[in-house]
Amino acid sequence: MLGLDNLFKYHKIPLLFIVLSTICYLSFAYDLVRTDISKLLLLYIALFVFAYQIIKKTGFYFRLLVISAVLFRLLFLFAIPNLSQDFYRFIWDGRMMLEGFNPYLYTPDNIIQNGGTKIAQAKELYNGMGALSASHFTNYPPINQLCFILANLFPGKSILSSVIGLRLIIIAADIGTLYFGKKLLERLKLPSNRIFWYVLNPFIIIELTGNLHFEGVMIFFLIWSLYLLHSGKWKLAAVVLACSISVKLIPLMFLPLFFWWFMSNKKIETSVFAGMKKLISFYGIIGIVTILLFLPFFSLEFIDNYSKTVGLWFGNFEFNASIYYLLREIGYAITGYNEIAIIGKVLPIVSLLTILGFSFLKQNNATSKLITSILLVFTIYLFLSTTVHPWYISTLVILCVFTNYRFPLVWSFIIILSYLAYSNTENTENLWIIGFEYLIVFIAFIWEVLLKKRLPLI
Repeated sequence: MLGLDNLFKYHKIPLLFIVLSTICYLSFAYDLVRTDISKLLLLYIALFVFAYQIIKKTGFYFRLLVISAVLFRLLFLFAIPNLSQDFYRFIWDGRMMLEGFNPYLYTPDNIIQNGGTKIAQAKELYNGMGALSASHFTNYPPINQLCFILANLFPGKSILSSVIGLRLIIIAADIGTLYFGKKLLERLKLPSNRIFWYVLNPFIIIELTGNLHFEGVMIFFLIWSLYLLHSGKWKLAAVVLACSISVKLIPLMFLPLFFWWFMSNKKIETSVFAGMKKLISFYGIIGIVTILLFLPFFSLEFIDNYSKTVGLWFGNFEFNASIYYLLREIGYAITGYNEIAIIGKVLPIVSLLTILGFSFLKQNNATSKLITSILLVFTIYLFLSTTVHPWYISTLVILCVFTNYRFPLVWSFIIILSYLAYSNTENTENLWIIGFEYLIVFIAFIWEVLLKKRLPLI
């Protein structure tokens, strides 16, 4: 183990960049408003440069990289998120359940209009989450809701104490992702330090730890599940994958991709019949565990409310889209109206066909092939989506470290441009800026996926 003297002697440059990153993260966390675009961009660019230098200059001194990753997250511990207001709804949902309400049956509007709520700081939470969130039923699955409850049990009974509780859960999940991600990379015979392109990525630190988005918890369960699957523990992998789905529904779309992993993977089956039996059992375990997790909230009203809320993301909301925005402009030119009601129904069908194509026409019979297909399928899904909030691409960032694709890293850098929508009072998007963002992303995607031979990268 290197002593402090050797640490300063041999790692002066990484330590310098760690100090500079610490200063920038503190400024980002405690001295930034999202309308200050110049400062936002300057800090974000600087942090990416520093992160690159820390990873490259530190080499394989794993302990220093881990300490840096944890330190940068802890810097945000007492900060109120400044780029997203979703955390107000998280705290609201947790406090609703602690008061005995089913969050899937009551909107914040319902609670406030009827009065008499005992939810602590209800008015502040209600105003903070915004009218859009307040008017809709929650769409956060049960394990996510459990996290909201745990966060509200953190001592203090204030909004800040709940924020600290939420943040500690997300930091713990990122540490878990670091642990299982490193082990999976080693099992796949890939460089283990690749995991730091996720763990030390400023986008991940800011969007998950800083802005309190629970994609980090979903990712933890997803990577843990893939590690178990690769280790041959497919039954336990199914249970853990169900937990991932019960944080965010996104992994549901990955399920068909497991078909060939069970049907033609020599590690787990001896015949087609045996493979099919294990595949059905795998899906069955996932289904049963997911249903059991939703069961405490179940009612016919819950099904109606939840399906409508999830459906809104396909037919009502739009933000930072790519292909959809192009089709929307064509719709305006032809009909003079925003055709989101039609386009929002067609694009999910295209996404479904893409998933089925990758599931049955591409033999994902090895873990590396499976992860690559998940990465490409989810990328295409986001390209076709009407709404692409920055934190959505965090899943792409973690998946890419297990492949030879790096376009998600490019996207994680350039997606900060989507926040320029908040530089004006109307929060309207500049389509030229969105166009520039996706021009860079599509160039990187087309170059890596379609044109360039996928050579090994560090």
